[in-house]
Amino acid sequence: MVAEAPPHVPVHRHRPTVSFELMPPRRPDAAPRFWETARRLVAANPDFVSVTYGAGGGDRATARHVVATLLGGTPVLPIAHLTCVGASREDVSTVIDEFLEAGVRSFLALRGDPPKDQPDWRPPADGVHSSIELVALLREVEARRCAVDPAAAVRGAARPLTVAVATFPDGNRQAGTTRTQEVQRLLEKQQAGASFAITQLFYAADSYTDFVAEARAAGVTIPILAGLMPTTEPRRLRRVEELTGVPAPQHLLDALDALPDPEAQHAYGTAYSVELAQRVLDAGAPGLHVYTFNKYRPALDLLEGVHLGGRTPHGVPDLARRPLVPGIPTVAPAV
Repeated sequence: MVAEAPPHVPVHRHRPTVSFELMPPRRPDAAPRFWETARRLVAANPDFVSVTYGAGGGDRATARHVVATLLGGTPVLPIAHLTCVGASREDVSTVIDEFLEAGVRSFLALRGDPPKDQPDWRPPADGVHSSIELVALLREVEARRCAVDPAAAVRGAARPLTVAVATFPDGNRQAGTTRTQEVQRLLEKQQAGASFAITQLFYAADSYTDFVAEARAAGVTIPILAGLMPTTEPRRLRRVEELTGVPAPQHLLDALDALPDPEAQHAYGTAYSVELAQRVLDAGAPGLHVYTFNKYRPALDLLEGVHLGGRTPHGVPDLARRPLVPGIPTVAPAV
């Protein structure tokens, strides 16, 4: 991964990374559609695919199955989400061991959300109370395994453990933190052993570039990927605001609502997402992490718009001979 440059210095010498987030199917009847989405996204040759893992642990087995399938059946690196809220240190350690035993070498360490229907809920005294503690625990479990098992030590040397973390460029509205506080938390995650960070979604390039500038000034050196969501469905945007507290711009919602049908919304929303993605890439973002919500078309159309639809040899532009979405002009290859 390349380091970010100041917003006024375009970076085009290296191909940015591409990654997707997938959510394991919650019901058996959703599995065929999920795996078709996974197949389509894997065909785009992403650098990695992250697989979500619910805070309550109810989908632990499904998430582990998805990760194992990606590990064994595709060339794509899977990153396993790992949450710790409400779980004891022993339970979290067991889950880490299970994933490591299955061959997982990359994690996204998240605290997770407390139960919303339990106003008096308190975390267990013997729990892992933050993503910072979770990063440290991942490193601790890996070190313990390597200390007692020479084979594990060799595997660890050949394939070092990678720990990604989340970060919130506009502050975490649900936690009531500011951007500056999130910069400090990211620095602490780095000190605990984080390898790189993925941002929460945002709708303005300045959200990303200003956050990165402040983080670098504070001593954060790990790569910070730009997390983006295709803005093609107004219903989805409103639902995401309910879940994350990140509001979509009103002008974007108004524009989407005024369009006559889903295809027109898709075209307009894709163009909006492409412009945002291009701005952060030109500002030096090392890559794009796309929140897919298990829909491949918006994600792939977004990548097509910025000419990251598939791997190409070094120095050869990603030749998109026509836009995948009618009405959206192709972006000229960067030179």
